[in-house]
Amino acid sequence: MPRPRRTQISIEDTSWYHCCSRVCRRALLMGDDNLTGKNYDHRRAWVESQLLTLTSAFAIDVAAYAVMSNHLHLVLNVDIYQSNRWTDREVIEHWHQLFKGTEITQKFVQGEIIESDEITALKHSIAQYRSRLSDISWFMRALNEPIARKANIEDNCTGHFWEGRFKSQALLDEAAVLACMAYVDLNPIRAKMADTPEQSDYTSLKLRVKAALKGKQPKRLLPFIGNECLNQPKGINFSLKEYLELVDETGRIIRNDKRGAISSNTAKILTRLNIPSDIWIRIISEFGKLFHGPVGTLQELTSYCDHLEKRRRHFSSCCQYFQAGE
Repeated sequence: MPRPRRTQISIEDTSWYHCCSRVCRRALLMGDDNLTGKNYDHRRAWVESQLLTLTSAFAIDVAAYAVMSNHLHLVLNVDIYQSNRWTDREVIEHWHQLFKGTEITQKFVQGEIIESDEITALKHSIAQYRSRLSDISWFMRALNEPIARKANIEDNCTGHFWEGRFKSQALLDEAAVLACMAYVDLNPIRAKMADTPEQSDYTSLKLRVKAALKGKQPKRLLPFIGNECLNQPKGINFSLKEYLELVDETGRIIRNDKRGAISSNTAKILTRLNIPSDIWIRIISEFGKLFHGPVGTLQELTSYCDHLEKRRRHFSSCCQYFQAGE
């Protein structure tokens, strides 16, 4: 039975989450449709464009994504501190990037006089918007609903485009985050939809490679900031070069028609994560099969379950993959 979203989200333990949405009605509604011969790749472009647009509105950063033929993977980082720092006006301006708001909020941002009997309603709306702008469920709603409407218009039909619930999975430590990012970025390689990372269309990896060739990082994605965290902006605590090398070498290994190995230089990342190379390859190849709940060490899982008042540590057997090097 599906569990309520509030029993899966614990910002106190982690701000990192892996989310997955699948389409319904038929097996393929994006990409090539073997039944009709139509190609729906333009819908994957819709998803990517809407996703990157949301990063400027929400206090939620995108670390990795892959838009596949019938599903979407995301690695998200919730920055609740950012939404709390926004002024009341900034909160409403962010919300109005996506939604109309109310007549009172429209008056407020336009600088019109707010009557005394409207102040309570205005404050309520601001508090509500501030909460929603750091809420994964609202992020996914703002991503999926516009795509569903456009697809239904194109198909001249009504009803659901996406499955009713999206999957959300807590990533409890940096090893889980990096492993999940690599798993998401290598989805097209693993599905044989692309031969190399730079050919993986509609993925964060392609954006990162394209920007890296110019010595930059994509503005709409959470950046890699290296290993030094002091006085650094928010980001992923690894170097971009190390990550791209790790993903490239991992991708070569999981492809059946290519030979490859984790080099000694790249293996330094896995040593830091305390994961042996063979375990890493299995995690990236079978992440979706191995982990059906929170991902991390047993210690992190225990803390996560305690804060959510869970009586049992479900999925604790999966922790072995992140304890292997200890």
